Amino acid sequence: MQMRTSTSVRTGGQSPVEALPVAYDPFSYQVQEDPYPVYAWMRENAPVYRNEERDFYALSRHSDVLAAMRDATTFSNRNGISLESTMSGAQAYQNVWFLALDPPDHTTMRRLVQRKFAPRTVAQRETRIRELVRRRLEPLRDQDGFDFARDLANPVSTDGVCDMLGIPEADWDTVRLDSDLLNTRKHDSDERTPENLAAAFRLGTYYKQLVADIRRHPGDNLISSLTRSEVEGRPVTDSEIVAFIFLIVSGGNESTSKQVGIAWYHGWRLPDVQRAGLGGRFADWAAESLRFDPSSQMTSRTVTRDVVLYDTCVPAGSRMVLLHPSGNRDHRVFDDPDRFDLNRDTRKMLSFGAGPHHCLGGALATLEIPTVLEEVARYVAGYDLDMAAARRVHSAHQRGFTHLPCSVVWRKGVRN
Repeated sequence: MQMRTSTSVRTGGQSPVEALPVAYDPFSYQVQEDPYPVYAWMRENAPVYRNEERDFYALSRHSDVLAAMRDATTFSNRNGISLESTMSGAQAYQNVWFLALDPPDHTTMRRLVQRKFAPRTVAQRETRIRELVRRRLEPLRDQDGFDFARDLANPVSTDGVCDMLGIPEADWDTVRLDSDLLNTRKHDSDERTPENLAAAFRLGTYYKQLVADIRRHPGDNLISSLTRSEVEGRPVTDSEIVAFIFLIVSGGNESTSKQVGIAWYHGWRLPDVQRAGLGGRFADWAAESLRFDPSSQMTSRTVTRDVVLYDTCVPAGSRMVLLHPSGNRDHRVFDDPDRFDLNRDTRKMLSFGAGPHHCLGGALATLEIPTVLEEVARYVAGYDLDMAAARRVHSAHQRGFTHLPCSVVWRKGVRN
């Protein structure tokens, strides 16, 4: 990271945002509803933001977020990637496995599964993804509308991940619903509720039994592969596999599935995008939604040494939040960044991270999101949303919808 000592942070030729819309607190429902005005203020007025109450700093500019993601020595994952006390510190490794490690340990552990998520390997799953989408769509085709998030987008991505892992199909919906419940937080709270803890216990108990069952009866799936794997001369433990299952199921359920719903929402908000998207621009629709409004909203690091950024001394041991969605709206990198543009070059977006901790499932999401949109477009010619009945996710880390009721215009010849 470039250590700057500029006396002014109002750069780039744009007028600064004069007043902070609301304090940046990722646990605030108000921020979760629309964080982008807050990010805009931070980028222009406080590129190193300090939240005294929750005791963290935050980076919001594209160049700073990117540099921090690449510098795992200074911005470490050793205490986990969450601000929640129950998910950080010594217990982080138990919760997110190799995400709570830095190179070289992180590299060693990640290598166990990395090939399964490589673009060439993921591409082989396209036919299966299409099959899973069509299975979710089939019972909806005799209706004038359905809940796009609940009935399609959210289940489909979890289906795909569970299928890869070797989770029995009869359990997919239960796993998804408990995963949703696990990650929901009350307004302004970073504490887990009894409902969160109960969901975590159910999932943990189920995953432990699943791993034991697969060890006895392995198959052609990712969990079976891990039960046969070794790291530094020892077998991968059941606890490590369970942590990996939590990580991957959450990634599919929270990120990819919610991103499909976000793309659908912006297609409703912008009729030209809907027409072009349903008309065949699935990859552009998916990519720009990932830049403009990514489902993953923040990640956290621990600063390992004193650093000075924009005249602000950030002491060693501090928690640093990296706001990649804010970087995606930085005018220093993207022209007219607050406009949803299907013609945009999105290659510099930060939605999948960067550096050694870049998103393991990035290639899968890049395939899955436009594939889901394409399969839906085979049947749907147009749609409208009932935003009065829509419900957003309430999570510090994730953005998206739990409910997104829509009415649809079916293409001729596809109604049951």
